[in-house]
Amino acid sequence: MNRRLARLTAASAVAGLLAVAGCGGDDDPGAAQSGTPSTPSSTPTPTPTPTPDPRTFTLVATGDVLLHERLWTQARNDAGPGEEMDFAPQLANIAPVVQGAGLAVCHLETPLAPAGGPYEGYPTFSGPPQVTTALVETGYDACTTASNHTFDQGAGGVDRTLDALDAAGLAHAGSARTPEEAETVTHVQVATDAGPVDVALLSYTFGFNGIPAPDGETWRGDEIDPDRILAEAATARAEGAEVVVTALHWGDEYVHEPNALQSELAPQLIASPDIDLLLGHHAHVVQPIENIGGEWVVYGMGNLMANHAEPEGPKAEGLLTRFTFTEQGDGFTVTKAEFLPLYQTYDPPVEVLDVPAALASGDTGTASADRLQQALDRTNEVVQSRGGAATGLTLLESP
Repeated sequence: MNRRLARLTAASAVAGLLAVAGCGGDDDPGAAQSGTPSTPSSTPTPTPTPTPDPRTFTLVATGDVLLHERLWTQARNDAGPGEEMDFAPQLANIAPVVQGAGLAVCHLETPLAPAGGPYEGYPTFSGPPQVTTALVETGYDACTTASNHTFDQGAGGVDRTLDALDAAGLAHAGSARTPEEAETVTHVQVATDAGPVDVALLSYTFGFNGIPAPDGETWRGDEIDPDRILAEAATARAEGAEVVVTALHWGDEYVHEPNALQSELAPQLIASPDIDLLLGHHAHVVQPIENIGGEWVVYGMGNLMANHAEPEGPKAEGLLTRFTFTEQGDGFTVTKAEFLPLYQTYDPPVEVLDVPAALASGDTGTASADRLQQALDRTNEVVQSRGGAATGLTLLESP
């Protein structure tokens, strides 16, 4: 009830009480004295309580941030005065979509180096920490960190990575600096017009390339174990999570088709009432998106930022996904599932392209239109290969 209506209702009620008591108003001062009965005011009709709008938000997720030397060379070239590196221009083409999300999640595959380096690429990565600033500028809110490279730089690499994410204001899940942090579920409060939504973020990897846990501290990285994942998802829900998103670093590298682990584990996990979405990484090529029992599994999003020196192959192709969550009944349901093909250029200036937008505008950077059309066609074919279109999966329309 608005304030004006509340005042009017209160005034009518008072007038009714005065009339019943025989007190005349200013318009008829003699009514009570003449014995003429007064007529009580009618009872005001209460204003119905409006039904609140359902809360709704979009979640954007992308593939691996795998920092090769060619990327930080470009970041040096893009740096302004007083800066060592600036990675943000490499992501500028997707920033409008990422910034428009209620929650945007990246996957930081590699540990970060100290400020000033030294930096290392394959096989034991140690990337420039300036990438975290660029991720924030692009619009990301959180990063998953469990990967086969989590232990590449030992305990120091884990600590530096999480410290850098904290300093940038990015939430994170998948690795830890202390046993207490390892036991803590990451919750992100997503703002909507109808009130915040508590989203929990979980992250796990198939392994660590044979690198032992630093000092035997196995809690430093989250490894895939179905029982553990289900238990931690249940804990997240018990702590108040209204949506639980689980990221899995899995699959066979450079293979589009999900492997046996993915095919077996995905239906088991997504069937849990405590898990609402599965996001996959690691294969470095795009893999299918499938609807299983009304919920979505993204088997693999390829790379977001990487440079495998194979610009003509599928490793240069990535995927941005966007899911719209809407409150229905006593929970949240994905009411729209979308994907956007991406392409990582090789020749300078190195950048990530929104493939449909680049083709539509003709601004294809250092990639040819034919190459981008190939990326678009292949991505569409792979992503939709498990019947996604029949269950509502569509190509995302860029802003």
